[in-house]
Amino acid sequence: MYVVINELHVPKENREAVAGRFGESAEKMKNTPGCLDFMFLKPEDESNYQLVYTKWESKAAYEAWVNSDQFKAAHKKRRAESKEDTASGNQLYTYEAVHHL
Repeated sequence: MYVVINELHVPKENREAVAGRFGESAEKMKNTPGCLDFMFLKPEDESNYQLVYTKWESKAAYEAWVNSDQFKAAHKKRRAESKEDTASGNQLYTYEAVHHL
C-alpha cells in the first residue's frame, strides 16, 4: 500500500474555493484504478495547511494516475480556470505503508 499526502499552501481567503474544487475531485477519484481512499483535510487551526490524503494499492498505481490523461486534464483545467484561488505552493509526502489495520 502507498500513501501520498499533498500539503497545500493556500492563502486563507482562497481556502474555501480550493476546498470546493477538491470536492469535485473526490467523486472522480472513486473511479480511479488503484485508488483506495481520498480525503481533503481542512485544518481546525487557521495557521495550518490544507491536506489531500490519498491511499493507493501500490506506488505503481499512483504513478499510473499521475501519468494518466485524467490527471493531466484536471490539472491543466484548474490552472487555466482559477488564477486567483490556487495554492501558492505545496509539499508532497509519500509513504510505503508498513503496518495497516
